[in-house]
Amino acid sequence: MAKKLDPIDIAAQQREAEQVEVEQAFLKGMTTLRDLIAPSSLEIHSSHFRLGTKYGRTLYVYGYPRQIYTGWLSTLINIDEVLDISMFIYPVDSQVVLNNLRKKVTQLEASMSINSEKGKTRDPGIEAAMADAEELRDQLQVGAERFFRYGLYVTLYADSLDELSFVQHKIETLFGQQLIFSKVASSQQEQGMNSTIPQMSDQLQIRRNMNTGAISTSFPFTSADLTQEKGVLYGINMHNNGLVIFDRFSLENANMVVFAKSGAGKSFTVKLEALRSMMVGSDVLIIDPENEYQKLSDAVGGSYIRLSLNADTRINPFDLPRVIDSEEADDALRANLVTLHGLLRLMLGGSQMTAGGQLMAGLNPAEEADLDQGLIDTYARAGITSDPLTHNSLPPTISDLYDTLLHMGGTGPALAQRLRKYTSGTFAGIFSQQSNIDINNHMVVFNIRDLEDELRPVAMYIVLSHIWNITRSQQRKRMLIVDEAWQLMKYDDSANFLFSLAKRARKYYLGLTTITQDVEDFMGSKMGRAIVANSSMQLLLKQSSSAVDVLSDVFKLTEEEKKRLANFPVGQGLFFAGQNHVHIQIQASPTEQGLISTTPLRNTAAPAPTQTNNGYMNPGEYSV
Repeated sequence: MAKKLDPIDIAAQQREAEQVEVEQAFLKGMTTLRDLIAPSSLEIHSSHFRLGTKYGRTLYVYGYPRQIYTGWLSTLINIDEVLDISMFIYPVDSQVVLNNLRKKVTQLEASMSINSEKGKTRDPGIEAAMADAEELRDQLQVGAERFFRYGLYVTLYADSLDELSFVQHKIETLFGQQLIFSKVASSQQEQGMNSTIPQMSDQLQIRRNMNTGAISTSFPFTSADLTQEKGVLYGINMHNNGLVIFDRFSLENANMVVFAKSGAGKSFTVKLEALRSMMVGSDVLIIDPENEYQKLSDAVGGSYIRLSLNADTRINPFDLPRVIDSEEADDALRANLVTLHGLLRLMLGGSQMTAGGQLMAGLNPAEEADLDQGLIDTYARAGITSDPLTHNSLPPTISDLYDTLLHMGGTGPALAQRLRKYTSGTFAGIFSQQSNIDINNHMVVFNIRDLEDELRPVAMYIVLSHIWNITRSQQRKRMLIVDEAWQLMKYDDSANFLFSLAKRARKYYLGLTTITQDVEDFMGSKMGRAIVANSSMQLLLKQSSSAVDVLSDVFKLTEEEKKRLANFPVGQGLFFAGQNHVHIQIQASPTEQGLISTTPLRNTAAPAPTQTNNGYMNPGEYSV
């Protein structure tokens, strides 16, 4: 007998059915995560696939050389192409491998015996395989090695099929140079794409046997990483988009050299580093030959010292350092005498390097001896001797030296006549009177733009000597920036002094930064190469074609680095720190851009720098 349904139950079932229908309609209209990340279209072909507007192709590696070395994958990872790389590693039970190796060794021994019985010559391939198998058996048996199955797949992307083929050739060439063989996953492009997207699905299943040592060489994170817990931000690591944060004082010395052609961004980079270094407690001293640092100095409340024949600024090269260390105090006068010898040779027109690298002597031995005696007598007349207790006396000046030489015998009067232009002649005043400057500020800039060309190297030498005396007297963390350092490298004495500074700066917590655009002259000097060798940091921005070969020889650049060095956009270069070097993009904030820039931007309001798609500053916005 059929049961009669209650009208209430019927109504409830209808409501439930309607609710299910509404829920299904709602779920169909929901956007899932898969909908959000899926491309607009996907076409699969036998040798490539099309993902939206991009073309892609998957390669797999099937052959390896007998031996592979650490870092063999780094060239692929650091290449400037869009790639997806997947590695699948499957551990294998050691006992299973040992059993298979035992069978393999038996087969190899049998083959060698058969060949021997038939009188055939030995087969090096069988012998090598035999040796490898026995070595692997020994290491597996004692647990020194494990065994794995390893799969390596690469999916590359491009905007067209022609570009895709070009990138494929590039990848295959990189592999081929290391005797690694790859193939296109023909008719398996869908499986290849799925194997390289981040879903941990090995659908190609093309693997190679590898032991622990071999598989460890494929460690992917081989690009140099220059990120420290403390330091200043230098820029973006273009290899891995990491930050280059570095403390130059953590290296064996804090010296740095910057090479770049005009307009490549060297002054911008150095000013950015100086500004950020001040924020972490470093004092900054700058020799500015082109009036590029005044804006930055004014912004941070620094001291801007303008050196010219018309200015009231005076620096006395005869000043002695107030050295606290007793051992150095005993040697302070002698060290300053050596410095003055180099300065006076420079002032008297000596020791200039010719274009052929020959040294033009300015003083003969008799003049050198008389000059030395004149310096000692000049200090003695001021009451200063080798006794450190006398070093607080008022130092003499070049005018005092002139008087001493004038009343000496031998070559003294002739030397005095050559020195007269600095005491009472054209160049009188600026370096022939007592010092009236104080560099007790967090940033001090010495501007020498308004000095005559003949006086510039002399001024740079005297300023460096003055800074060196202050550095030895009051030791704290300082950066000394020498812009257009090639002007000093033209003269042997000033080049020697700069090298001495670079060699001894570490002891006094000083970091020397030398900047030059005349690479050939700088590196053509023996002292120039020595300064580079004594600098733990180097920055190479865009170079002229002639300079690339010189720098390539010094820094042992690869062919790819040489090619890039001549074509870097403004603000990009090679950054060396110790044993590491990276491709760096210098980046400044809009505020820093406004402080550092010496050339007006397009709008007077100094707009924020534009950003490219990859988030780096548009090189066109750099004002250098």
